[in-house]
Amino acid sequence: MTSKQHARRLVWPSVFAILSVGLILFSSHITALFGEYKTFTLGITALAYFAVAWLVSRLASMALDRATTRSRPYPRLLRDLIAALLFFIAFAATASLFLGQGAIGALAGSGLILAMLGFAIRNVVADTLSGIALGVEGPFRIGDWIDIDGLARGKVIEIGWRTTRILTRDSTYMILPNSQIARQRITNYSAPRPQYRAQVAIMLDHTMPVGRARDVMLKAAMNAKLIQQDPAPDVRVLAYEEGGITYALRFWLSRFDRDIDCRDEVYSLVDEALREADYYVPHRRLELVRTKPLALEGARPTQ
Repeated sequence: MTSKQHARRLVWPSVFAILSVGLILFSSHITALFGEYKTFTLGITALAYFAVAWLVSRLASMALDRATTRSRPYPRLLRDLIAALLFFIAFAATASLFLGQGAIGALAGSGLILAMLGFAIRNVVADTLSGIALGVEGPFRIGDWIDIDGLARGKVIEIGWRTTRILTRDSTYMILPNSQIARQRITNYSAPRPQYRAQVAIMLDHTMPVGRARDVMLKAAMNAKLIQQDPAPDVRVLAYEEGGITYALRFWLSRFDRDIDCRDEVYSLVDEALREADYYVPHRRLELVRTKPLALEGARPTQ
């Protein structure tokens, strides 16, 4: 959001805040003309509370927009939470202003009703509180590529009060309750940086020495166009077993959405390099042939 847009959003909150403060300062002169000093003072004071809450919420939203980056903007839920908290404070201050000490008793008397209502909508409350926790802790932001263990893997589109919306790599739009997300393990592939290291496991026969296998796979990875060459790819031995030697070809990616294409390119280049190196896995086929019975003496063998 540009500076002009921020300035437009601050116009009306600033006008109401300045107007309400000015009315409070000159309330004695105004009520001298129209009377009803106490009622007028309470009204403009309540107006000032809500005007200041509106202005501060817009300033907080502007601060979040300036502090964010293009790739990882702050969720809308955090802005809504700040605004709701400020307006709740303004409402509580207004209630205590009009009701005085009776405001505390009124809130206490409504506790039973609130408890019954909370039990009836406990699932909604759980999703909302989980959404608030996700907004405050910030394990992911809009635009991040995440993996929610057992639920989904994709790009975060929106973080709401009750649900989070994710777009998978297959362009499937998923809407997940926040309470389910909060109970799962979350892997964020976009934080703290969008770059991350991936690897592919390749098993080769013992006929190719380890050093030769490293050279062939690294040479193949150097020709890849989609993966990053700085840091350079490397090869590590994962397992040395009877069936073969398992290698891990590790490389760095710039973005998670290129993961499948990068793996396809690496596998294709390694396969081509191994074939050019005249490497093959020997296969043995065992055939079971039933022999014919020996012919009896003086008899002809069957044709």
